[in-house]
Amino acid sequence: MQPRVWVNPRQPQTLYIAQLLMYFRGGIALVFGVLFGRSFTVLSLLFAVGNVMAAYGIANERRWGYKLGVAVAALALVGSLLVLVDSFTRVWSQLIGLLFDVALVALLLHPMSRGYQRYWPKRQRRQRG
Repeated sequence: MQPRVWVNPRQPQTLYIAQLLMYFRGGIALVFGVLFGRSFTVLSLLFAVGNVMAAYGIANERRWGYKLGVAVAALALVGSLLVLVDSFTRVWSQLIGLLFDVALVALLLHPMSRGYQRYWPKRQRRQRG
């Protein structure tokens, strides 16, 4: 049985960087929500927990982690686009957030990441039996 890891640097660099970005985004969401109390809602808590769970699942080569990561990243990208279209008051901060969202989706959907995550179930079956 393999030990569980928080970050897996043996994976392709696209997945490794995606893990780090998801941990960073989840941590930032919690810090700004809990410590500073800026619009902390159940949705922001779910977003933070979803990012951390997805990064942990990807690090441990679980298919649910990859799917959750793609879903959370896509929802964040759609949310950023809606906020950017809705208000142009803080354009620069919104653009930086949008760049992170686009980067995360691109990292997760990169052919190297997709190809590697398809390999996970075969690898896990071999280790069990």
